Amino acid sequence: MLLKIFLFLSIPITVGLVILVRTKINDNQKKFLLYGLWVFILIFSYLTYSSISDVIQFDEVKNYRYQSVIKNLKDIRDSQLAHRTIHGHFENNWDSLVKFVEKDSFTITQRRDSSVIDRELTKRYGGVKTYKDIIIVDTLGFVSVRDSLFDNDRRFENMMYVPFAKINATKFELKAGFLNQNGIDIPVFESKVMKRVILYDQNSDLIFKENQVQSVDGVNGSSLKIGSMHEVNTNGNWPKNYTKEN
Repeated sequence: MLLKIFLFLSIPITVGLVILVRTKINDNQKKFLLYGLWVFILIFSYLTYSSISDVIQFDEVKNYRYQSVIKNLKDIRDSQLAHRTIHGHFENNWDSLVKFVEKDSFTITQRRDSSVIDRELTKRYGGVKTYKDIIIVDTLGFVSVRDSLFDNDRRFENMMYVPFAKINATKFELKAGFLNQNGIDIPVFESKVMKRVILYDQNSDLIFKENQVQSVDGVNGSSLKIGSMHEVNTNGNWPKNYTKEN
């Protein structure tokens, strides 16, 4: 902001200095103008450096915080995908999702081909044994969702909380439902947090610019999110440079 004000004032100041230099002035006045010009140059240089430094520092803070937020969003996605696998839909309640991870289990199955007597065809062919192919699904056991996704880590208990938010208990938004496509209801979910919540203590001008980002190597839009309520999509809206996978 100070740099913008200084740049705005620099034009009339420069014009004024040029006019003064063109007029007949004594040596003392020239020295005064020279000193003033140096002060002007030093202030401008400092503000320029400060502005660039602020942007660099903002980017460092932003990238660090985004990476932590993305880790939570990916845990949320993994938990939601497990919920859909077992129950056929996504969860829209944090307590229920955490309880699901803690208590529920995947069923380990094995599919194998087999054949049995087709009674109708056998009867139709006068008692000649006729067989039909079938697939048998054997249940081999169960593995807990918690162990499958998180091993011994209990971070899923806190995956709903936004890292670096001003208020520690701030949670990600969570929505879930169905999207009808060609007459079929497809489960969808979305979890997100506004950028201003993550960067609440940073320069407001830089936060405003960050909200306007539209680029291949930036997080587009005003939020970090995963999933969508408007399309069948379980990806995050961040580029690959933030994580090894998106």
